[in-house]
Amino acid sequence: MLSKPGRPPGYTGRWGHLPWGPNVHDLPVEEARSQALDCILFQDDDQYLRDQYEFLSEAQRRLPRIYLEHDPPREHTTDARHPVDDPDMLLVHVTPFNELMWDSGRTPTRVIEHGVIVPEDVHYRGDLKRGLVIVNHIGRRGRRLGADIFDIVRRRVPLDLIGMGAEEYGGIGEVRHGELASFAAHYRFLFNPIRYTSLGLAVIEAMMIGLPIIGLATTEMATAVRNGLNGYVDTRIETLIERMNLLLSDAAEAHRLSRGARTCAAERFNINRFVRDWEEAFASVTRASRPVQTLLTP
Repeated sequence: MLSKPGRPPGYTGRWGHLPWGPNVHDLPVEEARSQALDCILFQDDDQYLRDQYEFLSEAQRRLPRIYLEHDPPREHTTDARHPVDDPDMLLVHVTPFNELMWDSGRTPTRVIEHGVIVPEDVHYRGDLKRGLVIVNHIGRRGRRLGADIFDIVRRRVPLDLIGMGAEEYGGIGEVRHGELASFAAHYRFLFNPIRYTSLGLAVIEAMMIGLPIIGLATTEMATAVRNGLNGYVDTRIETLIERMNLLLSDAAEAHRLSRGARTCAAERFNINRFVRDWEEAFASVTRASRPVQTLLTP
């Protein structure tokens, strides 16, 4: 993973408290040109449109390339053209919703949904009669991330907010990734107030340990959460508040939804499926059956 001094956004490299595997290497940008690579994977518009010409050699820029798109379009929900317009690249979307909304032009696409790992010894408890909200910098990011919805709901439902910048919005603060699963397992449900974004890892990880999910019936949330099976989604805030209060008063119903959440997550977001999908994607662009040496732009 490419890194710069000071670890600025987009160039943090192998850093922080995430459990990086030994096959992920920290690579200073000035060393990128000297690497023997099989594939380049982009995750950022600036890195694709500008930085590759500064940090990669001409030969490297002719290698098989993948652009991993994490988000739906922001400028216009239906008519935005993706910055990649190249029939020789592969554009990978993390949700079917994202693929649906982007105009990908000539670029071939495929969907590889997230895969997550949670500690095997962590299971839903639901003994805390409160809901959990996990959104980074919700106060700064406004309506798209549902700051106004969170404000409405927390007046009527006991909610705890965690994530980067949570303290400045009356929340608890950031919980380290390695401690998040055991921390979240005590809450009765996860409430996701986000109007418009990709399906967040926080939602998937919560489902994987068995938290019932309550959120808006928008984006990929409308397919990930099935009413009465693993949680509830709706576009009516009042209905969501009713569902939250139901789960707070009925622990047995919360545990029933918990079992559904865990089953759905294990089927759709298991890590083995994720690995298999990515191995197939790398093989398709490199036409190789061997492991691929990939330059990952974080």
